[in-house]
Amino acid sequence: MVKEQDNGRIRELRKLIAYHRERYHHDDAPEISDEAYDSLMRELAVLEGSTDETVGSEATVVGGSVAEAFSKVKHRVSQWSFSNIFNHDELQEWVTRVQRLRAEADLVDIPLEFVAEHKIDGLKIVLEYQEGRLVRAATRGDGVTGEDVTHTACTIRTLPQQLAQPVSLIVVGEVWLSAKEFERINQVRAAAGEPLFANPRNAAAGTLRQLDPTVAAARALSLFCYDIDWFDEATLTPPRTQLAELQLLQNLGFPVNAHYRLCHTVSEIEKYYQSWIPKRLKQPFGMDGVVLKVNDVRIQRALGYTAKSPRFGVAYKFPSEEATTVIEDIGLQVGRTGVVTPVAHLRPTLIAGSTVSRATLHNEDEIKRLDVRIGDTVIIKKAGDVIPKVLSVVTALRPREAKPYRFPKKVFGCGGDGSIERVPGEAAYRCVTLESDHLHRQRLYHFVSKTALNIDGVGPRIIDLLLDNELIDTYADLFTLEVGDLIDLPGFKEKAAHNVIDAIAAVRTVPLYRLLIALSIDDVGEETARLLAERFPTIATLQVADPEKIAAVYGVGEVVAASVHAWFADQRHQAELNALLPYITIEKTSTHTSNAFMGKTLVFTGTLPTLTRDEAKDMARAAGASISGSVSAKTDFVVLGENAGTKAARAKELGVAVLSEADFLKRLGR
Repeated sequence: MVKEQDNGRIRELRKLIAYHRERYHHDDAPEISDEAYDSLMRELAVLEGSTDETVGSEATVVGGSVAEAFSKVKHRVSQWSFSNIFNHDELQEWVTRVQRLRAEADLVDIPLEFVAEHKIDGLKIVLEYQEGRLVRAATRGDGVTGEDVTHTACTIRTLPQQLAQPVSLIVVGEVWLSAKEFERINQVRAAAGEPLFANPRNAAAGTLRQLDPTVAAARALSLFCYDIDWFDEATLTPPRTQLAELQLLQNLGFPVNAHYRLCHTVSEIEKYYQSWIPKRLKQPFGMDGVVLKVNDVRIQRALGYTAKSPRFGVAYKFPSEEATTVIEDIGLQVGRTGVVTPVAHLRPTLIAGSTVSRATLHNEDEIKRLDVRIGDTVIIKKAGDVIPKVLSVVTALRPREAKPYRFPKKVFGCGGDGSIERVPGEAAYRCVTLESDHLHRQRLYHFVSKTALNIDGVGPRIIDLLLDNELIDTYADLFTLEVGDLIDLPGFKEKAAHNVIDAIAAVRTVPLYRLLIALSIDDVGEETARLLAERFPTIATLQVADPEKIAAVYGVGEVVAASVHAWFADQRHQAELNALLPYITIEKTSTHTSNAFMGKTLVFTGTLPTLTRDEAKDMARAAGASISGSVSAKTDFVVLGENAGTKAARAKELGVAVLSEADFLKRLGR
């Protein structure tokens, strides 16, 4: 039963989904991503308590309305839309349901097999042939009535006008546009001052739904066919399996995606699905998941259809990088350098394969730009392992009581009375007083972290334990610890105590750049630290360098130089550093071993076959490269591994050269 407080939300969701469905299917001009749309649909289904079996729900509507400009075609067979699953548990639930329905139909003697196919991100097309000759092509429309697009479909080079056999049948396929052709079309449109297509799918749809076939003929549309909806048994022997159906389509002359596979178990399906996640961006066509169908036609017929979808098939969607959710609160996070960062506390939602409840809002200007408020429904995006960010607000779902967010004057975690101030010339706030227990702990957490000194096995929990028992207060104190100091701490045994002491001893010799990272100097991250360490070979030379000399280092600049100089000029920092230096040995900065990437900027993304990310970066730096975490027009090379994510797409979009690990090593002469 629907809760009373959810009724308003349900009404707004229904209106919003109907609006976006028309923008997508009818206008070929989506305003939100498919992933965000799917997320809204899932929320509506949960609130309604509806499923694919529910008649009359907005969540079970198929396609969009039919444009008046086209002749209408009433489909001989209703056109369905696959329901979606998003993870392994939902896959297992679907297979279990199929097994139950098969048993209820008394078909357990028929082996249960599944055909896995790519879910092509294109426009569905329904093709009718009489005695082997194409007579009509139509869009799906609302599932009952479609639009006659025979005039533009005939421009698709791979669409057979005459089949290899004189059969009468109706075939279903997907019209798509390659990424390369999509880029070319948008370049032409940009030059003509026309609005750009949002993505290849909508470019394909906009092309197929042209009234003038010469426009479609000038664009290289492609086609994959995957189902036979109807056939005249007098002209065709019915295939008994989905696999046989695909093979029959190929024999008749239809283009069929060759990457389908017969699977016998859930684990085989999952293996096929996982194998295509990292490879999908390398294909000429867009794909947003895997379609699964029961192989045996007898089981398919017995399972039948819901109000929206076939029960014998499902779309297993790839992990989405976008989703919709609700901002339940906005908190302020105080970092180790005293910068105050706003963080959105989210209603937990699944994105990129994991459940998230936080998203960064960056700063006050970003909050104002988005006009994000507590209670808002937002679209969030996650790429790789980075914390999600808020892309936009769905203002149509904004509660009436939602008010603009205002930064407070005081924040817990800052020193003194907790006051914060705006950083001059920036959109950020910072603590007025930088001495507080919270900030002290944050700096020590960072000092031992993987990105800084990398003291193995020593993290925030152990740092808190050492602080709470008054065993340490400064960086230097860590290097004075003995096994006997730790042995009686809660949860510690002798082996654990030895492990901590050994891990600390292992970092007594440290590269200068790692020490600079560990000291929590404002604006000094890994790349800046490496640049400084190359220019100033000892800590002493950097301590006495004036701001102009620091700013002269290529890639550093005046803002960073001022931060570095101010840090070393601070008496408290001097005392802290002088106490630490007797306990450590600073390694001399290594010079370049080659000029293979001298002056070039590289981005590494994904999992490399043989190298760790850090190993590859170190090799690139030794060859003269600078490393960046994001792809831009200034990037020279992107080194791609498995699960590369959006950086691969960004590189393709900007025309940045892409290297495999093998290419990268070859350039290094290895």
